[in-house]
Amino acid sequence: MTLRTTRRSSLVDQVIEQLRGEIVGRTWPVGAKIPPEPVLAETLGVGRNTVREAVRALTHAGLLESRQGDGTYVRATSELSGAVRRRLERAELVEILEVRRGLEVEAARLAAGRRTDADIAAIAVALARRDAAWAAGEHAAFVEADLAFHTAVVEATHNRVLTDLYRDFSAALRASIGAAGVLLEHADVPHGPIAAAVEAGDADAASRATHACLDQILASTAPVASPAEP
Repeated sequence: MTLRTTRRSSLVDQVIEQLRGEIVGRTWPVGAKIPPEPVLAETLGVGRNTVREAVRALTHAGLLESRQGDGTYVRATSELSGAVRRRLERAELVEILEVRRGLEVEAARLAAGRRTDADIAAIAVALARRDAAWAAGEHAAFVEADLAFHTAVVEATHNRVLTDLYRDFSAALRASIGAAGVLLEHADVPHGPIAAAVEAGDADAASRATHACLDQILASTAPVASPAEP
């Protein structure tokens, strides 16, 4: 970690901005534990009270989360993402999946028209890892690999707002992918058509493939009706 030495004016505000910079720049990714208060104070050349106030402000904003007896962890990359996370924690799985479908269908359409050779390669690698994790029956690895595939497609849009929003949505997506994986049992939803359509530059086909993928996952979340009594 490299933090600049602060100046005397507005020390708390300066520390807030520098800590925010480490979070936004993903030096400390979401879920990571930040350095303890004494280390931050020494690194920044300020008092521990200044660091404490800055951490408290970022915690109140939703970027950090203090865990009693454990430390402080990165919760989100912005105030918006913090608010999104808090809202999604109260959402039903089907609601999360419906929003996910909207984001990913549009992302696939845009990606098909904007993808670069590097994007195509990244999507192919992510798809191979996803399929390998599924074949190996490694559920946790599959959830991460599935999200990595969809993130690669979103990144191929080169729309920074959409990419940031999708990343902020990722914690809830992990939960939704995991839950859908359980509900789908061993009926995997093929993602090859999405990758192929994006690579071919076919926006309509990419949208359709993504829509079909999410429709199948959404269908798996529907309650199973009890058999009618004779």
